[in-house]
Amino acid sequence: MVNIELKSPPSSPPKQPPELPDMTTTKVTSLTNSWFTPRRLLFVFCVINLLNYVDRGVIASNGVNGSARTCDDKGVCNSGTGIQGAFNLNNFQDGVLSSAFMVGLLISSPIFATLANSLNPFRLIGVGLSVWTLATAGCGISWNFCSIVIFRMLVGVGEASFISLASPFIYDTAPVASKTAWLAMFFMCIPAGIAVGFGYGGLVGANLNWRYAFWGEAILMLPFAIMGFVMKPLQLRGFTPVSKKASVEGSDASNVNDLSVQNEGVINQPSNKADKRSFWCQVCGLFSQFWKDLKVLLLDKVYVVNVLGYTFYNFVIGAYSYWGPKAGYNVFHMKNADMVFGGITIICGIGGTLAGGFILDRMNATISNAFKLLALTSFFGAAFCFASFCLKKYYGFVALFTIGELIIFATQAPVNYVCLHCVKPSLRPLSVAVSTVAIHILGDVPSAPLVGLLQDHIHDWRKTTLILTTVLFLASATWFIGIFFKSVDKFNQDDDENQVSKDSKPILKPVLEEKKEEA
Repeated sequence: MVNIELKSPPSSPPKQPPELPDMTTTKVTSLTNSWFTPRRLLFVFCVINLLNYVDRGVIASNGVNGSARTCDDKGVCNSGTGIQGAFNLNNFQDGVLSSAFMVGLLISSPIFATLANSLNPFRLIGVGLSVWTLATAGCGISWNFCSIVIFRMLVGVGEASFISLASPFIYDTAPVASKTAWLAMFFMCIPAGIAVGFGYGGLVGANLNWRYAFWGEAILMLPFAIMGFVMKPLQLRGFTPVSKKASVEGSDASNVNDLSVQNEGVINQPSNKADKRSFWCQVCGLFSQFWKDLKVLLLDKVYVVNVLGYTFYNFVIGAYSYWGPKAGYNVFHMKNADMVFGGITIICGIGGTLAGGFILDRMNATISNAFKLLALTSFFGAAFCFASFCLKKYYGFVALFTIGELIIFATQAPVNYVCLHCVKPSLRPLSVAVSTVAIHILGDVPSAPLVGLLQDHIHDWRKTTLILTTVLFLASATWFIGIFFKSVDKFNQDDDENQVSKDSKPILKPVLEEKKEEA
């Protein structure tokens, strides 16, 4: 009997599901293909952050902020100087002016953080810096109180994109052993920028006109705004590039609809009605995801305590930066208050912020150790600052206040370390955004007008500054509580989840092979 063997045609290899992108390699690939090296990225972001806070120092400087119109007992009046004299502002209005940027920051920060899920974060920074450049130039052409307040609000919109996205970029690219130190270098630009703003605003206001100070800021920021659009965009760790998302989704739905993707990774919106409905569904999905992520942050006790302490801290620092030169001029009769406070702030800001980052790295950087460092530095810094305002001698004040500010600024790196490590990587932009909004809307935004209102009632800058400084002890107490919370470092949580998802892909066998095995 002849056996006839029937050969079936060779079967095609089994179709495997599309492989998810490996989030651990996204950062390295982005930097390899880009002009940016880690050090270049740090340098560029530090300069941008410096310019952001130069603007804060400029509007607080005596040369730009100026003095109100006053009249003596004989009825002789002067026209005042700077913004306060030009628009005839009282101290409360002057405080509102310093806080107006918060309106734009409050609205825009969560929006930019959420858009980072679907648009490239580097391009979002470019958009924000463009708005910032136009807004600061607008401050120089403002014609009344309302117009300059509107431009200050737009400054907040521009700042929102950069503040919420820059620190995750820096932390991703920093060497493992120096991550907190690199973060400290970035945040030292806050006091340094304010200090440079004091001096720059004082010089420009005294020799030219306060309007030129804002125009100079806009010119300096313009190249960085352009860079955000022309340089190859980078991608944040914890976020899948939109082009890769499109390829994964397109392979599963190739028989349903073809998606066209732009070079920059932004998906073109289809024109038919069904796809328009799909677009609005995606928008609703973004808002739904935002509220879901926000709920996760607000239910995290470690995150809430960290931000609450940071808010108390920023309440005091914001008022110091705005009213410090004016208080120093009135209490200690400083003829060059802008330069004195600017010098103290830049020396202590750079030294203290860098010291805080290096100390935390040497302590074995953990969330618990960060809280310990925060509680100690804020307590002793508050004690020295409080004692300095009790003195009557100018040189004694400068010595104690310098020591106090040096210790206080050591909190910058640890507080932001907690902010980045108590949440998983995909939540870091929103974590920074919510923290930024909270410390401003509950911290330095109300502190400037409230301190101005307090001074209008008691007419004693020494008592006003002493009352203000006591708030730093509340910051220390709040961070002290955080030491006793059970903290989990979630910095690598997304990587673990992605690895699980890759290892647990279903094994698909052709139906014919299964039947052969059964036979």
